[in-house]
Amino acid sequence: MTDTNRRLVLARRPTGMVDDTTVRMEEEPAPSPGPGQALVKVRYLSIDPTIRTWMDDRPGYLPPIGLGEVVRGPGVGEVVESDSARYTPGDLVFGMTGWQDYVIADEGPASMQVIPPGVAPELAMNVLGVNGMTAYFGLLDVGRLQAGETVVVSGAAGATGSLVGQIAKIKGASKVVGIAGTKEKCAWIVDELGFDAAVDYRDERVSARLRAECPEGIDVYFDNVGGPILDTCLAQLAMRGRVVLCGAISLYNAESLPPGPANYLNLLMKRGRMEGFIILDYVDRFPEAQAEMFGWVAEGKVRSAEHFVDGLEHCTEALNLLFTGGNTGKVIVRL
Repeated sequence: MTDTNRRLVLARRPTGMVDDTTVRMEEEPAPSPGPGQALVKVRYLSIDPTIRTWMDDRPGYLPPIGLGEVVRGPGVGEVVESDSARYTPGDLVFGMTGWQDYVIADEGPASMQVIPPGVAPELAMNVLGVNGMTAYFGLLDVGRLQAGETVVVSGAAGATGSLVGQIAKIKGASKVVGIAGTKEKCAWIVDELGFDAAVDYRDERVSARLRAECPEGIDVYFDNVGGPILDTCLAQLAMRGRVVLCGAISLYNAESLPPGPANYLNLLMKRGRMEGFIILDYVDRFPEAQAEMFGWVAEGKVRSAEHFVDGLEHCTEALNLLFTGGNTGKVIVRL
């Protein structure tokens, strides 16, 4: 293999939003697979908010990306060479590819997953991937949704939030309210995805709208953003309400962390529960969730949207879309 492997490596720790100085393009010969390995040509990169947190030099559920290391991130690639019984040339595989053109897949515990024939790459990265699994287990296992309950989800037009609302309706929630950032996004989650109501946090008083839409309080709040929205929803919990801490996208670019939520004492008054989770804890159960999610897609009960950005060199721009609200649905970079 004589092809060149372009790699985006972390050049410096970002302050605030990432830019072209955060990463550096490097080129090297594409690697060659050894025994039990395959060479994968990366075709698509999954752009997720957590990538921004890995760029900081702070503890997390995975170690920070080291300076000079390829930016960590999942993606889909095509097997082009193989010395492994697990991978056949032409297979599409999903796993941690990093921001680069080529990656080696092996047969270890963190090996790449072969995508079944007929499953589109965007479906594998979104509904059947980390976003779908996060929505599924976060809502049903951590949130313990019961039929007849009221669900509110922030970041509702994003990859994970849009799936949370649809799963909630499938599982019998009496009302699902999404919080999003534009009138167009609010219309999309109601008209296309079946949410019962949507709140435009940039153009409406969120607290007042939630009181009107959820007069008995919020049974499950699925939090993707943190900050003032989390505080508002804490204040409106129903008795024994649950808060699912999935992400805090409003804080990832902050230069210093703000004070914690002022309304946390409502958890005591309402006998509520607030719990965070990491999707890696559920990897062993992915097949059961993927089977159910795939069935819902086939039945037309679950829809998704993808926002494509073309070119490895535009990965930082794609990442920033998640923080400016420039995307609807899953952000994917096509190489």
